[in-house]
Amino acid sequence: MIKGIKAQVIELAETPMESVEQFLKIVEQEVPNTNELDEEDVLIEIKSSAIGWVDLMMASGHYQHQPPLPYTPGLEYCGVVMGKGKKVENHIKVGDKVLVDGFVSGPRSSGKYQKYGGFASYAVAPKEAIIPIPERLNFDQACNLLGSYETAYYCLVTNGQLKAGETVLIHGASGATGMAAVHIAKLIGATVIATGRFDDKLAIVKEQGADYVINTKATNPDEKVRKFRTDVKALTDGKGVDVVYDGVGGAISEESLRCVKFGARFLIVGWASTPFVAKGKGKRGAPNANRLPTNLILIKGLKVLGSPMVIGTQNDVRIRAKRLKDIFQWVEEGKITPYISQVFSLKNVKEAMKAKWNGKIIGGAAVRPE
Repeated sequence: MIKGIKAQVIELAETPMESVEQFLKIVEQEVPNTNELDEEDVLIEIKSSAIGWVDLMMASGHYQHQPPLPYTPGLEYCGVVMGKGKKVENHIKVGDKVLVDGFVSGPRSSGKYQKYGGFASYAVAPKEAIIPIPERLNFDQACNLLGSYETAYYCLVTNGQLKAGETVLIHGASGATGMAAVHIAKLIGATVIATGRFDDKLAIVKEQGADYVINTKATNPDEKVRKFRTDVKALTDGKGVDVVYDGVGGAISEESLRCVKFGARFLIVGWASTPFVAKGKGKRGAPNANRLPTNLILIKGLKVLGSPMVIGTQNDVRIRAKRLKDIFQWVEEGKITPYISQVFSLKNVKEAMKAKWNGKIIGGAAVRPE
Protein backbone atom coordinates (compact mmCIF):
# COMPACT_ATOMS: atom_id res chain seq x y z
CA MET A 1 0.00 0.00 0.00
CA ILE A 2 1.32 3.44 -0.96
CA LYS A 3 1.90 5.66 2.05
CA GLY A 4 1.48 9.39 2.41
CA ILE A 5 1.58 12.01 5.14
CA LYS A 6 -1.18 13.99 6.79
CA ALA A 7 -1.12 16.91 9.20
CA GLN A 8 -3.60 16.47 12.01
CA VAL A 9 -4.80 18.88 14.68
CA ILE A 10 -5.91 16.78 17.63
CA GLU A 11 -6.83 19.46 20.18
CA LEU A 12 -7.51 23.19 20.44
CA ALA A 13 -5.55 25.84 22.32
CA GLU A 14 -6.05 29.47 23.30
CA THR A 15 -4.13 30.79 20.28
CA PRO A 16 -3.42 29.37 16.81
CA MET A 17 0.32 29.16 17.48
CA GLU A 18 -0.20 27.26 20.73
CA SER A 19 -2.41 24.82 18.86
CA VAL A 20 0.11 24.45 16.04
CA GLU A 21 3.07 24.00 18.38
CA GLN A 22 1.42 21.55 20.77
CA PHE A 23 -1.13 19.60 18.79
CA LEU A 24 -0.39 19.78 15.07
CA LYS A 25 1.17 16.45 14.15
CA ILE A 26 2.27 14.77 10.95
CA VAL A 27 0.92 11.23 10.79
CA GLU A 28 1.19 8.47 8.22
CA GLN A 29 -1.65 8.18 5.73
CA GLU A 30 -2.64 5.26 3.55
CA VAL A 31 -4.02 6.03 0.13
CA PRO A 32 -7.74 5.24 0.09
CA ASN A 33 -8.63 2.09 -1.84
CA THR A 34 -10.35 3.05 -5.11
CA ASN A 35 -12.43 -0.13 -4.94
CA GLU A 36 -13.93 1.07 -1.68
CA LEU A 37 -15.02 4.50 -2.88
CA ASP A 38 -18.70 5.35 -2.63
CA GLU A 39 -20.49 5.68 -5.96
CA GLU A 40 -20.16 9.50 -6.12
CA ASP A 41 -16.69 9.81 -4.55
CA VAL A 42 -13.58 11.15 -6.23
CA LEU A 43 -10.11 10.27 -4.94
CA ILE A 44 -7.60 13.13 -5.18
CA GLU A 45 -3.83 12.97 -4.99
CA ILE A 46 -3.20 16.37 -3.44
CA LYS A 47 -0.58 18.55 -5.09
CA SER A 48 -1.03 21.85 -3.25
CA SER A 49 -3.10 23.40 -0.48
CA ALA A 50 -3.53 27.07 0.40
CA ILE A 51 -2.47 28.44 3.78
CA GLY A 52 -5.42 30.59 4.78
CA TRP A 53 -6.15 32.87 7.71
CA VAL A 54 -9.23 30.78 8.41
CA ASP A 55 -6.99 27.71 8.80
CA LEU A 56 -5.26 29.52 11.65
CA MET A 57 -8.47 30.66 13.31
CA MET A 58 -10.10 27.25 12.99
CA ALA A 59 -7.07 25.53 14.53
CA SER A 60 -7.71 27.21 17.87
CA GLY A 61 -11.51 27.45 17.82
CA HIS A 62 -11.70 31.15 16.92
CA TYR A 63 -13.61 30.53 13.70
CA GLN A 64 -17.42 30.43 13.69
CA HIS A 65 -17.39 26.95 12.18
CA GLN A 66 -15.50 24.14 13.90
CA PRO A 67 -15.10 20.60 12.54
CA PRO A 68 -15.12 17.63 14.93
CA LEU A 69 -11.73 16.76 16.41
CA PRO A 70 -9.36 15.50 15.28
CA TYR A 71 -9.38 17.03 11.82
CA THR A 72 -6.97 17.74 8.98
CA PRO A 73 -6.52 21.47 8.19
CA GLY A 74 -6.43 22.88 4.68
CA LEU A 75 -9.67 24.45 3.47
CA GLU A 76 -8.61 24.86 -0.14
CA TYR A 77 -6.65 22.29 -2.09
CA CYS A 78 -6.11 20.90 -5.55
CA GLY A 79 -4.55 17.89 -7.16
CA VAL A 80 -4.97 15.05 -9.65
CA VAL A 81 -7.88 12.60 -9.88
CA MET A 82 -6.64 9.11 -8.94
CA GLY A 83 -9.94 7.25 -8.96
CA LYS A 84 -13.69 7.70 -8.89
CA GLY A 85 -16.93 5.97 -7.95
CA LYS A 86 -19.30 4.26 -10.37
CA LYS A 87 -21.72 7.19 -10.61
CA VAL A 88 -19.15 9.89 -11.29
CA GLU A 89 -19.78 11.30 -14.75
CA ASN A 90 -17.33 10.90 -17.65
CA HIS A 91 -16.38 14.57 -17.68
CA ILE A 92 -14.32 13.79 -14.56
CA LYS A 93 -11.45 11.54 -15.63
CA VAL A 94 -8.53 9.90 -13.89
CA GLY A 95 -5.53 12.15 -14.42
CA ASP A 96 -7.54 15.39 -14.50
CA LYS A 97 -6.07 18.39 -12.70
CA VAL A 98 -8.77 19.69 -10.38
CA LEU A 99 -9.45 22.01 -7.48
CA VAL A 100 -11.85 21.05 -4.71
CA ASP A 101 -14.69 23.38 -3.72
CA GLY A 102 -14.29 24.23 -0.03
CA PHE A 103 -18.01 24.90 0.28
CA VAL A 104 -18.75 21.24 -0.49
CA SER A 105 -15.75 19.36 0.91
CA GLY A 106 -13.08 19.88 3.57
CA PRO A 107 -13.02 21.40 7.07
CA ARG A 108 -15.50 24.21 6.33
CA SER A 109 -18.09 21.87 4.84
CA SER A 110 -20.34 19.45 6.71
CA GLY A 111 -20.89 15.71 6.57
CA LYS A 112 -18.51 12.88 5.82
CA TYR A 113 -16.13 14.91 3.62
CA GLN A 114 -15.40 17.40 6.38
CA LYS A 115 -12.48 15.32 7.62
CA TYR A 116 -10.58 15.57 4.31
CA GLY A 117 -8.45 18.70 4.57
CA GLY A 118 -5.79 19.72 2.11
CA PHE A 119 -2.77 19.34 4.41
CA ALA A 120 -2.41 15.74 3.31
CA SER A 121 -1.26 13.53 0.45
CA TYR A 122 -4.73 12.25 -0.44
CA ALA A 123 -8.35 13.23 0.03
CA VAL A 124 -11.79 12.01 -0.98
CA ALA A 125 -14.34 14.56 -2.22
CA PRO A 126 -17.85 14.32 -3.66
CA LYS A 127 -18.20 14.76 -7.40
CA GLU A 128 -20.04 18.07 -6.85
CA ALA A 129 -16.85 19.54 -5.37
CA ILE A 130 -14.66 18.83 -8.38
CA ILE A 131 -13.75 21.83 -10.58
CA PRO A 132 -11.26 21.69 -13.48
CA ILE A 133 -8.21 23.86 -12.95
CA PRO A 134 -8.02 26.67 -15.55
CA GLU A 135 -5.14 26.04 -17.93
CA ARG A 136 -3.47 29.34 -17.02
CA LEU A 137 -3.04 28.38 -13.38
CA ASN A 138 -0.60 26.02 -11.72
CA PHE A 139 -1.54 24.00 -8.62
CA ASP A 140 -0.29 26.64 -6.15
CA GLN A 141 -2.27 29.40 -7.85
CA ALA A 142 -5.40 27.26 -8.25
CA CYS A 143 -5.70 26.41 -4.56
CA ASN A 144 -5.43 30.12 -3.74
CA LEU A 145 -8.20 31.16 -6.11
CA LEU A 146 -11.70 30.67 -4.77
CA GLY A 147 -11.46 31.66 -1.10
CA SER A 148 -9.68 34.94 -1.76
CA TYR A 149 -11.42 36.04 -4.94
CA GLU A 150 -14.89 34.93 -3.87
CA THR A 151 -14.45 36.92 -0.65
CA ALA A 152 -13.26 40.02 -2.49
CA TYR A 153 -16.03 39.74 -5.09
CA TYR A 154 -18.78 39.26 -2.50
CA CYS A 155 -17.56 42.26 -0.51
CA LEU A 156 -16.81 44.70 -3.32
CA VAL A 157 -19.34 43.68 -5.97
CA THR A 158 -22.29 41.97 -4.27
CA ASN A 159 -22.35 43.98 -1.05
CA GLY A 160 -20.32 47.09 -1.83
CA GLN A 161 -21.70 47.75 -5.31
CA LEU A 162 -18.33 49.26 -6.26
CA LYS A 163 -18.49 51.14 -9.56
CA ALA A 164 -16.03 52.34 -12.17
CA GLY A 165 -14.73 55.81 -11.32
CA GLU A 166 -15.14 55.37 -7.54
CA THR A 167 -12.30 55.26 -5.05
CA VAL A 168 -11.85 52.37 -2.63
CA LEU A 169 -9.62 52.20 0.45
CA ILE A 170 -8.37 48.61 0.88
CA HIS A 171 -6.84 47.61 4.21
CA GLY A 172 -4.69 44.53 4.64
CA ALA A 173 -3.90 44.75 0.94
CA SER A 174 -0.78 42.57 1.12
CA GLY A 175 -2.78 39.56 2.36
CA ALA A 176 -4.39 36.97 0.11
CA THR A 177 -7.91 38.41 0.15
CA GLY A 178 -6.61 41.99 0.21
CA MET A 179 -4.54 41.38 -2.90
CA ALA A 180 -7.57 39.79 -4.58
CA ALA A 181 -9.59 42.88 -3.65
CA VAL A 182 -6.99 45.10 -5.34
CA HIS A 183 -7.20 42.98 -8.51
CA ILE A 184 -11.01 43.00 -8.64
CA ALA A 185 -11.35 46.69 -7.79
CA LYS A 186 -9.02 47.58 -10.66
CA LEU A 187 -10.96 45.30 -13.02
CA ILE A 188 -14.12 47.19 -12.11
CA GLY A 189 -12.42 50.47 -12.95
CA ALA A 190 -12.04 51.90 -9.44
CA THR A 191 -9.13 53.89 -8.07
CA VAL A 192 -7.40 51.85 -5.36
CA ILE A 193 -5.73 53.24 -2.24
CA ALA A 194 -4.11 50.30 -0.45
CA THR A 195 -2.71 50.24 3.07
CA GLY A 196 -0.30 48.14 5.06
CA ARG A 197 2.47 48.41 7.65
CA PHE A 198 5.56 47.51 5.62
CA ASP A 199 6.97 49.38 2.64
CA ASP A 200 8.39 46.27 0.95
CA LYS A 201 4.99 44.59 0.98
CA LEU A 202 3.26 47.74 -0.23
CA ALA A 203 5.70 47.97 -3.13
CA ILE A 204 4.45 44.58 -4.34
CA VAL A 205 0.83 45.63 -3.82
CA LYS A 206 1.50 48.61 -6.06
CA GLU A 207 3.09 46.34 -8.66
CA GLN A 208 -0.10 44.26 -8.49
CA GLY A 209 -2.24 47.22 -9.49
CA ALA A 210 -2.90 49.57 -6.56
CA ASP A 211 -2.91 53.21 -7.64
CA TYR A 212 -1.63 54.48 -4.30
CA VAL A 213 -0.23 52.86 -1.16
CA ILE A 214 -0.15 54.20 2.40
CA ASN A 215 1.93 52.87 5.30
CA THR A 216 -0.29 52.95 8.39
CA LYS A 217 2.32 51.81 10.92
CA ALA A 218 2.31 54.09 13.95
CA THR A 219 5.39 56.21 14.55
CA ASN A 220 4.05 57.55 17.86
CA PRO A 221 4.21 54.95 20.68
CA ASP A 222 0.90 56.25 22.04
CA GLU A 223 -0.93 55.42 18.79
CA LYS A 224 -2.01 52.04 17.42
CA VAL A 225 -2.00 53.28 13.83
CA ARG A 226 -0.67 56.36 12.11
CA LYS A 227 -3.29 59.04 11.40
CA PHE A 228 -3.61 58.43 7.68
CA ARG A 229 -6.74 60.52 7.06
CA THR A 230 -4.58 63.39 5.73
CA ASP A 231 -2.99 61.09 3.15
CA VAL A 232 -6.38 59.82 1.95
CA LYS A 233 -7.88 63.30 1.74
CA ALA A 234 -4.83 64.52 -0.23
CA LEU A 235 -5.23 61.67 -2.72
CA THR A 236 -8.96 62.37 -3.17
CA ASP A 237 -8.87 66.17 -3.45
CA GLY A 238 -10.28 66.43 0.06
CA LYS A 239 -13.38 64.38 -0.77
CA GLY A 240 -12.60 61.05 0.85
CA VAL A 241 -13.26 57.57 -0.51
CA ASP A 242 -16.51 56.01 -1.72
CA VAL A 243 -15.85 52.56 -0.25
CA VAL A 244 -13.74 51.10 2.57
CA TYR A 245 -12.72 47.42 2.41
CA ASP A 246 -11.74 46.59 6.00
CA GLY A 247 -10.33 43.17 6.76
CA VAL A 248 -8.19 44.48 9.63
CA GLY A 249 -10.48 46.00 12.26
CA GLY A 250 -9.49 47.73 15.48
CA ALA A 251 -7.85 51.15 15.26
CA ILE A 252 -7.71 50.97 11.47
CA SER A 253 -11.51 50.92 11.33
CA GLU A 254 -11.98 54.00 13.46
CA GLU A 255 -9.40 56.03 11.56
CA SER A 256 -11.04 54.96 8.29
CA LEU A 257 -14.31 56.59 9.36
CA ARG A 258 -12.52 59.90 8.96
CA CYS A 259 -11.42 59.11 5.40
CA VAL A 260 -14.80 58.77 3.70
CA LYS A 261 -17.28 60.78 1.69
CA PHE A 262 -20.77 61.36 3.01
CA GLY A 263 -22.83 58.26 2.22
CA ALA A 264 -19.81 55.99 1.72
CA ARG A 265 -20.06 52.21 2.06
CA PHE A 266 -17.98 50.70 4.86
CA LEU A 267 -17.42 46.98 4.25
CA ILE A 268 -16.48 44.89 7.27
CA VAL A 269 -14.59 41.89 5.90
CA GLY A 270 -12.68 40.65 8.94
CA TRP A 271 -10.71 41.60 12.04
CA ALA A 272 -7.16 40.36 11.48
CA SER A 273 -5.67 42.88 13.93
CA THR A 274 -7.91 41.65 16.76
CA PRO A 275 -8.18 37.88 16.18
CA PHE A 276 -9.20 36.85 19.69
CA VAL A 277 -12.72 38.21 19.78
CA ALA A 278 -13.96 34.67 20.46
CA LYS A 279 -11.49 34.15 23.32
CA GLY A 280 -10.33 30.73 22.17
CA LYS A 281 -11.64 27.17 22.24
CA GLY A 282 -14.84 28.14 20.50
CA LYS A 283 -16.03 30.44 23.30
CA ARG A 284 -18.27 33.35 22.35
CA GLY A 285 -19.37 36.61 23.92
CA ALA A 286 -15.86 37.85 24.63
CA PRO A 287 -15.69 41.47 25.86
CA ASN A 288 -12.98 42.48 23.36
CA ALA A 289 -15.10 42.61 20.21
CA ASN A 290 -14.49 45.50 17.82
CA ARG A 291 -16.60 48.64 18.19
CA LEU A 292 -17.31 51.58 15.88
CA PRO A 293 -18.31 55.10 17.05
CA THR A 294 -21.93 55.63 16.05
CA ASN A 295 -21.58 59.42 16.01
CA LEU A 296 -19.21 59.25 13.03
CA ILE A 297 -21.41 56.71 11.28
CA LEU A 298 -24.40 59.03 11.73
CA ILE A 299 -22.92 62.36 10.68
CA LYS A 300 -21.25 60.85 7.62
CA GLY A 301 -24.39 58.95 6.62
CA LEU A 302 -22.42 55.73 6.29
CA LYS A 303 -23.71 52.38 5.13
CA VAL A 304 -21.88 49.88 7.34
CA LEU A 305 -22.16 46.44 5.77
CA GLY A 306 -21.04 43.17 7.30
CA SER A 307 -19.65 41.11 4.44
CA PRO A 308 -19.27 37.44 5.46
CA MET A 309 -18.88 35.67 2.13
CA VAL A 310 -19.47 32.12 3.34
CA ILE A 311 -22.42 32.91 5.61
CA GLY A 312 -23.95 35.24 3.03
CA THR A 313 -23.73 32.54 0.38
CA GLN A 314 -25.15 29.88 2.66
CA ASN A 315 -28.14 32.14 3.26
CA ASP A 316 -28.67 32.75 -0.46
CA VAL A 317 -26.91 30.19 -2.66
CA ARG A 318 -28.22 31.90 -5.80
CA ILE A 319 -25.63 34.66 -5.54
CA ARG A 320 -22.71 32.31 -6.13
CA ALA A 321 -23.28 31.30 -9.76
CA LYS A 322 -22.49 34.70 -11.30
CA ARG A 323 -19.57 35.19 -8.92
CA LEU A 324 -17.94 31.94 -10.02
CA LYS A 325 -18.69 32.64 -13.68
CA ASP A 326 -17.04 36.06 -13.51
CA ILE A 327 -13.99 34.83 -11.58
CA PHE A 328 -13.25 31.94 -13.94
CA GLN A 329 -13.84 34.15 -16.97
CA TRP A 330 -11.37 36.71 -15.63
CA VAL A 331 -8.83 33.93 -15.06
CA GLU A 332 -9.29 32.58 -18.59
CA GLU A 333 -8.90 36.09 -20.03
CA GLY A 334 -5.70 36.64 -18.08
CA LYS A 335 -7.19 39.47 -16.03
CA ILE A 336 -6.54 37.92 -12.61
CA THR A 337 -3.83 35.59 -11.36
CA PRO A 338 -3.33 34.76 -7.67
CA TYR A 339 -0.02 36.12 -6.41
CA ILE A 340 1.98 33.38 -4.61
CA SER A 341 4.94 34.50 -2.53
CA GLN A 342 5.96 31.29 -0.73
CA VAL A 343 5.65 27.52 -1.04
CA PHE A 344 6.31 25.08 1.81
CA SER A 345 6.67 21.32 2.11
CA LEU A 346 3.97 19.66 4.19
CA LYS A 347 6.73 18.40 6.48
CA ASN A 348 7.33 22.08 7.32
CA VAL A 349 3.64 22.88 7.84
CA LYS A 350 4.29 24.40 11.28
CA GLU A 351 6.77 26.82 9.75
CA ALA A 352 4.19 27.67 7.07
CA MET A 353 1.46 28.45 9.59
CA LYS A 354 3.84 30.51 11.71
CA ALA A 355 4.77 32.53 8.64
CA LYS A 356 1.09 33.20 7.96
CA TRP A 357 0.41 34.16 11.56
CA ASN A 358 3.44 36.49 11.73
CA GLY A 359 2.55 38.29 8.50
CA LYS A 360 5.56 36.99 6.58
CA ILE A 361 3.49 35.97 3.57
CA ILE A 362 2.56 38.42 0.81
CA GLY A 363 -0.55 37.45 -1.12
CA GLY A 364 -1.01 33.68 -1.16
CA ALA A 365 1.12 30.72 -0.09
CA ALA A 366 0.88 26.98 -0.49
CA VAL A 367 1.81 23.70 1.17
CA ARG A 368 2.87 20.76 -0.98
CA PRO A 369 2.90 17.14 0.28
CA GLU A 370 6.20 16.37 -1.45
